[in-house]
Amino acid sequence: MTIQTETEKPVLTYSKCRGLVALVTAFMKQRRMGLNDFIQRLATNSYACKHPEVQSILNLSPPQDAELMNTNPSPPPSPSQQINLGPSSNPSAKPSDFHFLKVIGKGSFGKVLLARHRTDDQFYAVKVLQKKAILKKKEEKHIMSERNVLLKNVKHPFLVGLHYSFQTADKLYFILDYINGGELFYHLQRERCFLEPRARFYSAEIASALGYLHSLNIVYRDLKPENILLDSQGHIILTDFGLCKENIEPNGTTSTFCGTPEYLAPEVLHKQPYDRTVDWWCLGAVLYEMLYGLPPFYSRNTAEMYDNILNKPLQLKPNISNAARHLLEGLLQKDRTKRLGCTEDFIEIKNHVFFSPINWDELNAKKITPPFNPNVTGPNDLRHFDPEFTDEPVPSSIGCSPDSALATASIKEAAEAFVGFSYAPSMDSYL
Repeated sequence: MTIQTETEKPVLTYSKCRGLVALVTAFMKQRRMGLNDFIQRLATNSYACKHPEVQSILNLSPPQDAELMNTNPSPPPSPSQQINLGPSSNPSAKPSDFHFLKVIGKGSFGKVLLARHRTDDQFYAVKVLQKKAILKKKEEKHIMSERNVLLKNVKHPFLVGLHYSFQTADKLYFILDYINGGELFYHLQRERCFLEPRARFYSAEIASALGYLHSLNIVYRDLKPENILLDSQGHIILTDFGLCKENIEPNGTTSTFCGTPEYLAPEVLHKQPYDRTVDWWCLGAVLYEMLYGLPPFYSRNTAEMYDNILNKPLQLKPNISNAARHLLEGLLQKDRTKRLGCTEDFIEIKNHVFFSPINWDELNAKKITPPFNPNVTGPNDLRHFDPEFTDEPVPSSIGCSPDSALATASIKEAAEAFVGFSYAPSMDSYL
């Protein structure tokens, strides 16, 4: 029985509970949309477009702006603009090598499926992407960037591993580690927020993964709970490298407007050049969400949320430690030149007092027992996947060749766009 004192907040009324449920439901639905789909919808809403912040954000450089507003669309990329990553290293791989069991994820360009290899009976997560959808949105560079980043993951403990990739005339296939402890987003949905020690453990493993990517001159750019998985023991696995930017030196910048609305850093919204500190802003946003249940500047009104990110001071409730408060203030610093991590990158995060209980060598060796164990019984245990995915039937086309009706020209265009996609590691990498 709970006893309420005079200093405690009043119990939630039924109407307040309904309002909270509506807020969280709207939040989750919007999160699932992704930035590209969200902007497409925003651009067609005449009322929203009148808001000055929205107009500023939609004022993207061509060809994105033209494509969003459906005026003067840019021509399709010519073969000379295609990315050539060299010959295929795994020409023999094909969809029929796998028995596709369940849908475990969905995205703008395809699905992620649990699959068992017919020869070795190993389980994999197979990401199947539709070339036509990628080409339609001119996203082939992001897809190839994802493949490049996966290739550079030299057995880092908190990054998903690529076993190999291959393509058919109409689809791309990533054969990835199968991780079945569930999305961090899924666990946050169920528990609302985490206690500080659990949030510290997860944010330390995330920071380690980001620091490793930065050491390879890669900026991640899309950190959010949906892209953070738990493995079967409860360790963090970072996935989905489609928005990564390669070749960003320690002092280098980029300027592409991308990410997820709730986690966009102020400099991205301002369309200013930004650097790797954008990832530390996102780490702060995720840590805040783990501690409080919603991102730091969240509003159901997206224009208002963007205004909050740009102008509203960070507000921290008093139910966290001073160390956590200081870390959040450092990571969620609107001026990137004053943000924690701006001079020595990961070293500054690693040495912050909030992480003083963490032995980083033991953390990277996975010798620290995770605060939560997903308790999965085996590969077929899908309890931590959203039924929204697992209840969906596996499309019969996933393991098939393209429809004969697919135009020869379309197949040729798709093939040229993804030259060199296929990859198989050398035997040395397994030794």
